[in-house]
Amino acid sequence: MIQYIIQDINELQQVREQLLALSENYRVFSILDSNDWKKDKYQTYDLIAAFGAAHSSTDSTAVNSFDKLRKVHALHKDWIFTYLSYDIKNELEALSSDNYDGIGAANVSFFTPKLLFLIKNKVVKVFIHENFANNESLTKNINDVLHGRLTTKPSKERPNIKIQHRIKRDDYLSAIAKIRQHIKLGSVYELNYCQEFYAENTIINPLNTYRKLIAKSPTPFAAFVRFNDTFILSASPERFLKKTNNTIIAQPIKGTARRQADSALDLQTKIDLQNNEKERAENIMIVDLIRNDLAHTAKERSVKLEELCAIYSFEQVHQMISTISSELDEDYDLFELLESCFPMGSMTGAPKIRAMELIEQYEFTKRGIYSGAIGYITPKGNFDFNVVIRTLIYNQANKYISFIAGGAITYLSDAEKEYEESLLKAEAIREILS
Repeated sequence: MIQYIIQDINELQQVREQLLALSENYRVFSILDSNDWKKDKYQTYDLIAAFGAAHSSTDSTAVNSFDKLRKVHALHKDWIFTYLSYDIKNELEALSSDNYDGIGAANVSFFTPKLLFLIKNKVVKVFIHENFANNESLTKNINDVLHGRLTTKPSKERPNIKIQHRIKRDDYLSAIAKIRQHIKLGSVYELNYCQEFYAENTIINPLNTYRKLIAKSPTPFAAFVRFNDTFILSASPERFLKKTNNTIIAQPIKGTARRQADSALDLQTKIDLQNNEKERAENIMIVDLIRNDLAHTAKERSVKLEELCAIYSFEQVHQMISTISSELDEDYDLFELLESCFPMGSMTGAPKIRAMELIEQYEFTKRGIYSGAIGYITPKGNFDFNVVIRTLIYNQANKYISFIAGGAITYLSDAEKEYEESLLKAEAIREILS
């Protein structure tokens, strides 16, 4: 890509709003936003925005979704923006997904952008794909964003959205009881169990809805993404994997507690989460699983635990987060790394394959994009991906809205509390749709 301009900015929020407004001109885009999160010492960019597909074709001879990405990256040596569906698992293992699917998204969608904005420390770098270097429309887009000329189109959304549960409460509780029996018998040690909330025949304005979501729940791995009729509105607090040269970082979340309005109660809630035996057990089991995943492609003895069960506070919840690092062995490429770790342990369970089999058995919805990953790959092969949680997915053609939430089940799990936790995690999205 050709670097077009570098410009200092005084107000990131204004540029953020302009980039969101620009998205209305494109059927393919990806806006990845840290929302001014200051606690991520591994962060490379404050905000990335990519618009328009310079390339999006795939090689039909590709073995799986990661092979598709590998071939495109090798061919174009360019930025790639993509989501990775949870159901790529069916390409990697002898698994299937036969549950209801209202969204109908592909296992992977990706593009190399025509126009790219990279923002860090109030400096904007703008790039145009070399095939569109003299494109007047793209030049106008850049000038409009940097000079604050864009306005949002009038909304066409319809209120009174009826949110439904794919699974009844009693069935959810029954499924958890059965999962606990699997754990008791040693089939799994931990399993991530989820339920879908959905609305049919519904029209929303994705941009306005995303703005409401981020205003209510600003998170460090937020994403506003469109691939034609599929919109992804993500307020994710969780990183899946980040690669910087040969250094790999994974940051699983396991352990959640609701924030309290009273500061003393909120502090006590945070302390209680830190000392909660069940929550710590969940987190530590997933840490062990991820250490094992990373070891498949890591240099010998390079897998390290950087932080265990640390508590981070977000707008609505406290979360327990651990950080694991490794050094990628030179015998493996970035796509082999992703494949060895996918899907992420925090959204499956341990052992991973058996957990995924039971997820298909007891859940009622095909996960699709949910509990997959959204992110970017650079021309040099670095990348950063989130975990698709706290996310609304909208098929504009089908007028179908879906958001899924759940949590980790261990033998110590209380079914009623697990059900309430799933409602808590879905609360922000339910409220902005009401």
